[in-house]
Amino acid sequence: MAAKARTTRRTGAAAGVLLTPFFVLFTAVTVVPVGYAVWLSLFTEKQSGLGFGGAESVFSGLDNYTAALGDRAFRDGFWILLGYCALYIPLMVGAALTLALLLDSGLARARRFFQLALFLPHAVPGIIAALIWVYLYTPGLSPVVRALDSGGIGLSLLSPGGALPSVVNIALWEWLGYNVVIFYAALQAIDRSVLEAATVDGAGAWRTAFSIKIPLVRASLGMVALFTVIGSLQLFTEPLILNQGSGSAVTSTWTPTLYAYTAAFARNDYGLAAAAAVLLALTAALLSFAVTRLTTRKGARA
Repeated sequence: MAAKARTTRRTGAAAGVLLTPFFVLFTAVTVVPVGYAVWLSLFTEKQSGLGFGGAESVFSGLDNYTAALGDRAFRDGFWILLGYCALYIPLMVGAALTLALLLDSGLARARRFFQLALFLPHAVPGIIAALIWVYLYTPGLSPVVRALDSGGIGLSLLSPGGALPSVVNIALWEWLGYNVVIFYAALQAIDRSVLEAATVDGAGAWRTAFSIKIPLVRASLGMVALFTVIGSLQLFTEPLILNQGSGSAVTSTWTPTLYAYTAAFARNDYGLAAAAAVLLALTAALLSFAVTRLTTRKGARA
């Protein structure tokens, strides 16, 4: 018993030593900033001396949260996010899984080339990718828009009706290859004997893909769905750059992240910006919990 207790203490001590750097880093880059944002959201800046004195921080309680929720621009940003998620998440997960299944199939040729070709856009920094697409979307500059116009297709990619699909297209171009790699790695980890047994039993390529491969990579599906939801709620870089485009329908408060950015750096209202960020973080936490529970339940039923 004494030897077992000593072994347990040593194991616990080793685990503590190995986990300490993680918890220190997690506290420094996550817990402290979130705590500071919550604290900042409880204060507001007010001018003293009839507006001629210096600004001072005054405790305002939940006033910043009330102001954010009462602002139509902030609420409309969540509707934009809802439409974005409705388009982006099914397209991303479906296209990434389909491409990974094609790469994993016996009919695939030049796998290494297509893996690199699909992943290469992800290596381009997001702001550079957004700038490239702004050029391709802007009338008078874009060869794509010029070609469509010459063919009689008058398509305004930055109009109120085209802005959302345009942002979805940029995000797909950036992140599709990344998720393909995740799905392909999960497919490659499947025991080949299981697939061979299915082939011997007469299962075709479609039946093997839908009845064996996809259920066996359910954990990767849940992870990709979770990361995609979180990334969707953090939509910022693409609309920020598209906002600079000529005739763009993307406003400075198009998404909640842009709303917080504008409140902080255009209006110098850091309390309101912090409150908007905290509300968005709570939304992300709730949706992440829902996606995790949903995928876990489906996995348990399978």
